[in-house]
Amino acid sequence: MAKTKPGKKDLDSYTIKGTNKVVRPGDCVLMRPSDTDKAPYVAKVEKIEADHRNNAKVRVRWYYRPEESIGGRRQFHGAKELFLSDHFDVQSAHTIEGKCIVHTFKNYTKLENVGAEDYFCRFEYKAATGGFTPDRVAVYCKCEMPYNPDDLMVQCEGCKDWFHPSCMGMAIEEAKKLDHFLCSDCSSDDDAKRSLNSFPVSTTDEGKQIAEGNLGPPIVYVDGKQ
Repeated sequence: MAKTKPGKKDLDSYTIKGTNKVVRPGDCVLMRPSDTDKAPYVAKVEKIEADHRNNAKVRVRWYYRPEESIGGRRQFHGAKELFLSDHFDVQSAHTIEGKCIVHTFKNYTKLENVGAEDYFCRFEYKAATGGFTPDRVAVYCKCEMPYNPDDLMVQCEGCKDWFHPSCMGMAIEEAKKLDHFLCSDCSSDDDAKRSLNSFPVSTTDEGKQIAEGNLGPPIVYVDGKQ
């Protein structure tokens, strides 16, 4: 009678080949793409297992970059922004190149220095339909765009909204030197109420405003729909 092969066994960790970095379930990793011209894929490790020959495999949940999504990269997407997808896969653990950190959007905006291994995620993404959760976000400035953490913004002391210097006719260096700032609406003598498109949003402990989730009336749909 033929012998049956032993089943797979779960592993608590995996050491990346050629390094002393240990990967455990729940960690985020960089995985080698088949096309060497592409940036490494980013994934969250759900499970690590070994077969009867001790070949380690990882079950992963993929993060998508904006340009990999159906809608593509948009103006408000940050350079280090990722979407946590509903796309799961099993890959050889040997394709893991390194570890990385995928921060919440709120924590990412608090980083003093952004390293090569730092990313952030504020949306979940359905790979088949291109849908996002949440599907809409708060907007800022006269241009009514969601917050991109890569762009400098200044806060109006009157309405507390945030503005891009370029939208206010200022150079970035000029904006950095400001001690006080009032937007054109608040600095005018006209006390008319601000546009209904503007609304107050909450702030972080540091007073830094962020456009995460529904911090006020939802205005912009992130999949491009109005």
